[in-house]
Amino acid sequence: MAFNENSRVKIPALLHLMKLGYTYIPLREQIRREDTNIFESIFLESLQKINPNAQEEELKRVLDEVSLELDYEDIGEKFYQRLTATSGIKLIDFKNFNNNSFHVTTELICKNGDEEFRPDITLLINGMPLAFVEVKKPHNKEGVLAERRRINTRFKQKQFRKFANATQVMVFSNNMEYEDGIVQPVFGAFYATSAYSDLHFNYFREDADYPVRQELLGLSDEQENFVLKDNNLLVIKHSPEFKTNKEPYTPTHRILASLFSRERLAFLLRYSIAYVREENGLQKHIMRYPQVFATMAIAAKLEEGKTKGIIWHTEGSGKTALAFYSVKHLTDYYQKKHIIPKFYFIVDRLDLLIQASNEFAKRGLKVNKVNSRQEFVADLKLVGAIHNDSGQAEITVVNIQKFSEDATVRENVGYDINTQRIFFLDEAHRSYNPKGNYLANLINSDKTAVKIALTGTPLLKEVAKEYASKLLR
Repeated sequence: MAFNENSRVKIPALLHLMKLGYTYIPLREQIRREDTNIFESIFLESLQKINPNAQEEELKRVLDEVSLELDYEDIGEKFYQRLTATSGIKLIDFKNFNNNSFHVTTELICKNGDEEFRPDITLLINGMPLAFVEVKKPHNKEGVLAERRRINTRFKQKQFRKFANATQVMVFSNNMEYEDGIVQPVFGAFYATSAYSDLHFNYFREDADYPVRQELLGLSDEQENFVLKDNNLLVIKHSPEFKTNKEPYTPTHRILASLFSRERLAFLLRYSIAYVREENGLQKHIMRYPQVFATMAIAAKLEEGKTKGIIWHTEGSGKTALAFYSVKHLTDYYQKKHIIPKFYFIVDRLDLLIQASNEFAKRGLKVNKVNSRQEFVADLKLVGAIHNDSGQAEITVVNIQKFSEDATVRENVGYDINTQRIFFLDEAHRSYNPKGNYLANLINSDKTAVKIALTGTPLLKEVAKEYASKLLR
């Protein structure tokens, strides 16, 4: 019996996704709009369910608008804005994520004219193809790299623009464990988001403190046989290798659960995507796994009633990006509590103020710059969190280098019960001056503020505790 990537990896992955709650669409029932691969009947039925007051003609018009937006040269930014919108006609119900429809299919053709490609597995939310999975059999040394080259080539082509713009998450796996110390990843299971240039492959490693909570469903023999028969592979059903490949903790199945369990997928779709305006053009970024768990940790600790802590990131691993993602996540976290958050990013050098301000602005935040004690106090006294006409999310970047010992913020500026201030302290390991107290006075001008220290310097647990007691007192 010949085993290949279909029998070893793809079919077990399909079955695993069904255990995560995805309904399998057989090959003969892939009835969709071929220009976008949106399954129209599922789309309309799902949107009617989550927008009960909408008329059918209105939903059809939305579908036509989505098709037009997917053709923009913007890596899907306009579509993503509509996808994550919580007002108007919603494409996804984020308040009750289980209220959406979840489907999976295989070999769905992405076709335009004479050009086409077929991802091994496509995942659909409310009939929209938002993710796909490419699998290779183990020990195929060129498999993952070759697949990345193919996707890079395809997504650069205009004829595949709509498929690239619709895709939010991609997984590439040869069902092997990661090789440590390898610069160019060859073995393992990786994830990425769409790009018109080179894809950036990311590792994903679980955090024991924030595990996947969704339990796997059981599958009947009839369900399994249906998938095997549809893929003309019923012959492998009773083979020992197939039974082994179905185990839930293979590298491929682990990353599928990590990214596509419902709680994780809701988080990724809503908070993990950033559109970044670089000098060489628009880029689309997705959270790295440490940023995912750091963001989750912040919310979890806040829920426990804690208001201060330290996050250690290796140098150059995206502390500013983490703050940006946290702005998105914490805005929703506090809005559910009917509280408006107000964000501050504190640096200790002018060049860092410029750098951080640029990074936030490139990601779409409105940036306010503070260079003096007077400006800082004035900002603290402003009521509300947004002070721009466009309604953009805001962050205030504060340069404490310009704060002298004679200009500490000693006064209590008062506290708006509807506002929660959050301070991110960049490079915090060097911001605390034991001979002075301007930083402590600055951040304690609001005793109820949340204080999150960011550092790229490793700290022993005992040192971190002592450090936090001083810096975040």
